[in-house]
Amino acid sequence: MKILDAQDAVLTNVEVHTFLSNQAKQYHDQKRKGPANLETVRKEVLQYFESPPAPLSQKPMPFDTTAIPELIKRLRDYDISKGECIMILNIRPSNIPVLNTVIEDMEDRFNGDQQQEILDIIAEFLGQFPQEPEGDAVMETTEDGQP
Repeated sequence: MKILDAQDAVLTNVEVHTFLSNQAKQYHDQKRKGPANLETVRKEVLQYFESPPAPLSQKPMPFDTTAIPELIKRLRDYDISKGECIMILNIRPSNIPVLNTVIEDMEDRFNGDQQQEILDIIAEFLGQFPQEPEGDAVMETTEDGQP
């Protein structure tokens, strides 16, 4: 096998998830099995994508590959780089501190309203994480170790 164009395109997690899921379904329908190492890698990657708190762990997934071009089109007004868009798609930030880890120099480039607008656009196209039940909150203890 010869590699013609190394890193010709960068894939998002949802594109890789869709490809691997479709490939597994295709192999199953054809009643054939891929090489053992391919099956292992596919299983482990899909398991990683589908385990919480990963953005693809929600069932049903709140978005698919059709949301990618629409999201990029809406974020174009904010001059967000291709790499930042890919990280947004992979991480699906739900608050400003997480968005700050994705967008370089965010405080310098965007004011508070623009940051919130970006989060609203992300939530519109990629959905929001479900709210965690309040019963899962961490119990605080006092100085003497008592709850």
